[in-house]
Amino acid sequence: MNGVTIGQAAAFVGVTIKTVRHYHKHGLVAEPERDSSGYRRYGSADLLRLVQVRTLAAAGVPLAEIGPLLDADAAGFAAALSDVERDLTARIEELTRRRDTLHRLADGNRALLPDRAVALLERMPGLGFAPGEIATAQEGWVLAKALAPEGFDEYLTHLERAMEDPRFVAISLRASEVATWDADDPRIPEFATEMVEHYLANPEQLKILTGMQARTEAATRYRMIAHHGEERESAGARVAALMEAGLRAAGVYIPRPETP
Repeated sequence: MNGVTIGQAAAFVGVTIKTVRHYHKHGLVAEPERDSSGYRRYGSADLLRLVQVRTLAAAGVPLAEIGPLLDADAAGFAAALSDVERDLTARIEELTRRRDTLHRLADGNRALLPDRAVALLERMPGLGFAPGEIATAQEGWVLAKALAPEGFDEYLTHLERAMEDPRFVAISLRASEVATWDADDPRIPEFATEMVEHYLANPEQLKILTGMQARTEAATRYRMIAHHGEERESAGARVAALMEAGLRAAGVYIPRPETP
């Protein structure tokens, strides 16, 4: 009896019978002729070819490229391997980036925000911001980075500077408190006016609101970012609407819902 069965060949080479048949299907290994008993017998040349295919496949060479690679002359084989190596290197780099992203995901905010933004979030508890307020800020910044990426770095710069101003921190904390009031609280208009006056008196901080304008669908993107986390008919929504109206009245451009 010459040769071995497909099961033996698969075991000798270190693959499954299904894999051997898959190689046959793709034309990578020729199917041996059947013997008088009706079995296909694999000889030493077949086993060598199986080993070569298995080795290249395990190295990451696509099956569609293995046949031409094995059938090439020495120079062609070396050139093809160089191409495969470049492709594998690129895939390794991409997989490394994905792994690094997973590691950043384990660290929460760092997967979605740059280190500068994370540093600001880490400072906020010490400035008096509550966990819920910080979480809302984080979500808003993620949206800002995604919806208006071209202005996000400058936006962070203005925020970093504003966080150094005790007046900005105080009025921001006050805004968080006001957001818990009833929507019809009579003190809301007065506070909105205070916010408008603060921003008009601090043009650099005003850029937090005006500086990050998207190039397309500006109004929609602005409202998605600026009003993230607000409930309709809430005190926070009312303060924001009054403040935006006050800034517009002062000549400051704030996108309107109906203005693209």
